[in-house]
Amino acid sequence: MYDYLKGHLVSKQLNSYRGSHIVVDVNGIGYLVHTGKTTISRLNDEQEIKIYVSLSHKEDSMSLTGFLTKEERDIFNILQSVSGIGTKLALLILDEFSISELIDIMIREDAKELSRAKGVGSKVAQKIIIELKDKLVNWSNVTPVDVEDIKTKDVDQEALVEVQSVLISLGYSVNEAKDAIKAVLASKKDLSKTEDILKSSLEYLSKMV
Repeated sequence: MYDYLKGHLVSKQLNSYRGSHIVVDVNGIGYLVHTGKTTISRLNDEQEIKIYVSLSHKEDSMSLTGFLTKEERDIFNILQSVSGIGTKLALLILDEFSISELIDIMIREDAKELSRAKGVGSKVAQKIIIELKDKLVNWSNVTPVDVEDIKTKDVDQEALVEVQSVLISLGYSVNEAKDAIKAVLASKKDLSKTEDILKSSLEYLSKMV
């Protein structure tokens, strides 16, 4: 229903009975948007903002949760697709880890590192990794990356396909994913690991917004 809100930041609250949230004025309507402490720390008072939102609809209420980037919002939605992971826990995980760190954890299947997040025990961490890696790295629906025009002798083809798969799962098109991978491989000579290529590709795409 909603993709993003663009308006004036009216207020921000780190701790309240409603939880951490901000209020955004869009054409005279104030939207209360739940968000994480990391997002709030990146906002200045009384500024114009664009906040990517996710709508939660329960039996007795509706609420918005927002992030400064589309990638964070999409990862938030993916986290909630794991049974037992709600808004609060998904926000705590994203407060603890950046997008690239979280995806790196999924790729390495590092449940111990993931359990650093508040509220995530070892069993929950293992469950998240099992379910999310399958969602983030969907090999069967990905077109191989065409990088014939780039020297990639030090980069494994499977690593490139895996990176493209993750980017597509975050909502980028096949062409956007390919362009990002090609750009970062052409500009940086020391990229060989999947997580390094992915991190650089996400940084590249965030600048294109």
